[in-house]
Amino acid sequence: MDSFKALLIEEREGKVCSGIATLDASRLDAGEVTIRVAYSSVNYKDALAATGAGKIIRRFPCVGGIDLSGTVVASTDPRFKAGDPVIATSFDIGVAHHGGYAEYARVPADWVVPLPAGLSLFEAMALGTAGFTAALGIVRMEENRLAPEKGPVIVTGATGGVGSLAVDMLAGCGYHVVALTGKAEAADYLRGLGAAEVMLRQELDLSRVRPLEGARWAGAIDNLGGDVLAWIAATMKQGGTIASIGLAASMSLNTSVAPFILRGVSLLGVDSGYIGDPYRHGVWQRLAGDLRPRHLAAMTRRIAFADLPGIFAEYVAGRAHGRVVVEIGGE
Repeated sequence: MDSFKALLIEEREGKVCSGIATLDASRLDAGEVTIRVAYSSVNYKDALAATGAGKIIRRFPCVGGIDLSGTVVASTDPRFKAGDPVIATSFDIGVAHHGGYAEYARVPADWVVPLPAGLSLFEAMALGTAGFTAALGIVRMEENRLAPEKGPVIVTGATGGVGSLAVDMLAGCGYHVVALTGKAEAADYLRGLGAAEVMLRQELDLSRVRPLEGARWAGAIDNLGGDVLAWIAATMKQGGTIASIGLAASMSLNTSVAPFILRGVSLLGVDSGYIGDPYRHGVWQRLAGDLRPRHLAAMTRRIAFADLPGIFAEYVAGRAHGRVVVEIGGE
């Protein structure tokens, strides 16, 4: 391998730009494991990085793509050998270390996870960081004693990648799932994933949230932050648990301590980026088992590597739903 194609993100005259380029093999980053990339995926974070809409990239130039799956071609770490199918997501991949939008990647061995039995390389990227994050949120809430018999679980930003997968996983585990979305036209899609109810965000009066509202939710997976998260906290049941996963609406949180000290509500931060083992391997094993989404194929579309630059606008504009897998080299 003398050269390879990659989506390179650069900064020129103070502006971020990206495009598919041919790189010399010497441009591969440091690491113990070299991987022939089969697939990557598109996440909101990837779109922000590639377009410069968010201050995501921590070095320039950088190959984008926070997720990748593929086959090991070389390894100096005894845990991996040539021919092994593997996954690498999160950590600095695609933001400060060359990522998955490339025909080849070289990464530290501690960032690599063996492909769990029962998952294909394509399915691993249909899940990707979004699936890992949703599953990690569920695992954390279950550790906090969330169970289906405790009551409904609300998922915000439900049409996004994390939201769609969370709805599917929770419903598959027997939870009564309420999907909160700003897209009325997506109601049938969400019910098809297993949502028992669909709520429209525009029907909420977030300007008048009291410290404690009527208790409704045993659990919540929040992708939005801001006023929606404050409303969720105020409407949690006694002993309820919230997994804070994203900030698509706002990074701020203006709320009171009332839900936490009067109802014993727990607010759990979900760090899917840097959490290590045993969580990382364990969550991927559950994604291949009891947390495997039942409708993964239905919520996933495949695009060619050459079409990747044109997809980011959907995410930045908030029009994307479900999951997009990028075919880099295929299986």
